[in-house]
Amino acid sequence: MVRDSDYYYQPISNLMRSAYISLDCEMTVGDALEYIRKHSGDDQIVYYYVTDMDNVLKGVIPTRRLLTSDLDKKLEDVIDRRIKFIPQEAALMDVWEMFIFHKYLALPVVDNEKHLVGVVDVSLFTDNISDILERNRPDDVFETIGFRYSQIRNASALRVFRYRFPWLTATIISGVVSAIMVSRFELVLAQSIILAFFLTLVLGLGESVSMQSMTVTIQAFRNMRPTVRWYIRSILKELQSAFMLGLASGLLVFLAIIIWQRTMLSAVVIGGSIILTITVSCLIGLTIPSVLHLLKLDLKIASGPLTLALADLFTIIIYFSVASFIL
Repeated sequence: MVRDSDYYYQPISNLMRSAYISLDCEMTVGDALEYIRKHSGDDQIVYYYVTDMDNVLKGVIPTRRLLTSDLDKKLEDVIDRRIKFIPQEAALMDVWEMFIFHKYLALPVVDNEKHLVGVVDVSLFTDNISDILERNRPDDVFETIGFRYSQIRNASALRVFRYRFPWLTATIISGVVSAIMVSRFELVLAQSIILAFFLTLVLGLGESVSMQSMTVTIQAFRNMRPTVRWYIRSILKELQSAFMLGLASGLLVFLAIIIWQRTMLSAVVIGGSIILTITVSCLIGLTIPSVLHLLKLDLKIASGPLTLALADLFTIIIYFSVASFIL
């Protein structure tokens, strides 16, 4: 049985309609209409999917085109070969996005060799949309900050406190440690007060980027099983994108400081710190869910607080270490 929190991410093969009519591409339009009359049920079918003798999907023909085409024409001459299809391992969430983006009323489901294995129509969502929204959207939001909506719905104030407070301790601990660390750099702050002005900005950038990387990583785990090779490949890719993000952000802040304060050294310190902070934060967002997955822990619940806490700590270390070295 699929848990409420996982309903939105289960493979579409669990929900697709396996009873459907497929047409052979060698049929004529007349043959296809006769076949449909004999085998159709009560379903409202908008599209018919056409396959070859090996059940490989070849195209689609809308009902309207089928009814208005010459009866002697072969289906392969009238089908639309530019067909959108759903991989059978796709998650329900991804399929929903495809329906919204392409605005089709139905889509075929295929396996890795493009064999037709099922059909999904829009009624899957129109019949269940309120249930999906109620059960999953709140959980998606709350899980990133450390608890599930299903745990606190209709719960007493004491129970809500019990679920929410433990994960806040990660933020409290990281905040206290960060404050202690900042106090160790009191002389550096005294030399360049502008560092204090931009500390909040640098912390915010680190937190935002780490959460983005964490979210992308968790989404990837829903459709694949992570391996060491995947992690190394992802690290290399993340380093490239993180450096570009850091360079663009650092350059903007560098120019802002030059225009505002006209202090080159401070601009270099803050801009350079942003580059390093964003790069490290991206790696934290990738690594924390990966480690939790390896330890078989609930990565959706624990990743958010831990990622934010570590991103803050490393941001403080990088920011003031660079300042101490240059200033």
